[in-house]
Amino acid sequence: MQLLDIAFRPKSRAPMQTKLEAMVSKVAGVEGDFRGKPGKRQVTVMSFEQWQLACDEVGTTLPWTVRRANLLVDGVSFDASMVGQQIKIGQCILYVTGETDPCPKMDAQHQGLTQALTPDWRGGVCCRVISDGRIKVGDKVMII
Repeated sequence: MQLLDIAFRPKSRAPMQTKLEAMVSKVAGVEGDFRGKPGKRQVTVMSFEQWQLACDEVGTTLPWTVRRANLLVDGVSFDASMVGQQIKIGQCILYVTGETDPCPKMDAQHQGLTQALTPDWRGGVCCRVISDGRIKVGDKVMII
């Protein structure tokens, strides 16, 4: 499993921006992301494979940042068994708090995307940071 990309948005409704590395902290989540304050949805993580399934279902290819998640990883499929597990990326450790429910705004990006993200936790997982650390694209991802 590997970290494929990192994204953040400086304010609500702002376009997602990507970066090659970032600090992830208990205080601020992903560096630069306005939603990073402490809580159950401090950092969101999405599976590349599950994103591809959603795109296949709507019959198009979309940039992963359309989903507005913070981290894109490969080699894992998220489901309910992940709740309570920890994800180590680089020096950072995240605690999975639950599913990232698909937002109806996804249909504004592409018709049918909300429904395509609904089954099997395709929208990803919400996490809170339990150990600060620097992450970078290419870092190994482990479920610990």
